[in-house]
Amino acid sequence: MARRLTIGEFSRITHLSIRMLRRYHDQDLLVPTEVDGASGYRYYSPAQIRPALTIKRFRDLDLPVADLRLLLEAGADDGSEENRRAARDVVAGHVRRLEDRIGRTQRAVDALRELLDPAAERAVGLEILPAQRVLAVSLDVPGGAGLGWYDEAMRDLDAATPQRPVGPPGGQYAHELFTEGGGRATLYVPAEAPLPRGAPGTVRELRLAERTAAVAVHAGAHDDLDLTYAALGAFVTERGLSSRDFVEEVYLVGPRDTDRPGDWRTLVAWLTAPEGGVPAPS
Repeated sequence: MARRLTIGEFSRITHLSIRMLRRYHDQDLLVPTEVDGASGYRYYSPAQIRPALTIKRFRDLDLPVADLRLLLEAGADDGSEENRRAARDVVAGHVRRLEDRIGRTQRAVDALRELLDPAAERAVGLEILPAQRVLAVSLDVPGGAGLGWYDEAMRDLDAATPQRPVGPPGGQYAHELFTEGGGRATLYVPAEAPLPRGAPGTVRELRLAERTAAVAVHAGAHDDLDLTYAALGAFVTERGLSSRDFVEEVYLVGPRDTDRPGDWRTLVAWLTAPEGGVPAPS
């Protein structure tokens, strides 16, 4: 007869508390091989030691219970390719979420180190951005709209520019979009050809006039984009420059170009108001 282990013995072997083992049982993650009908005592087999520790590791990594249950069911099934694929998808999806969380944590630590270093300073300069002919989508973004509006506008621009754009895409954003959560936005792509027939009705031709701006190139993901904006705002304020009602971002290298956030490069331009300044696109 196979050796059976009491819940106390199993707890000592696995270093899982009795309370945690009971919880795993209640969640159908680790069901004892036997439960005494009279006393309610739970008994486990030595074969359950490794699965118990595997479950613990996955829970330590915050794999949702529903996903973990799916993974365990797939592993306990008949070993079909469909079940193996389902198990791989669960693990791969969670690994991606963990990698993203680790990346965000590391970037937050890097930002804190920069903020706590009095000598750290982001490079900002005053430049004149050249006039450009672009195809653009302008819209009023409601508060709390998320980023779906950006994706939709870029889809319309892609539909209107079947050929590779002559330059990187960009956007001009009212300050209220950041301070209030909603406001005016104009997304654009540089274009030489006229607006093609059949282009989405949201897209129009626009000429961006020459404009003066405090400019910085933000390297990497956008988690700490606020640090670049802060450096630009301080630059403009300290020099007594008059700020216009909107800022501009140019996505020199972005998510559309590479899935490696460390390679992203975003030109951020805090537009100033020179004499006879040009109004923002409407």
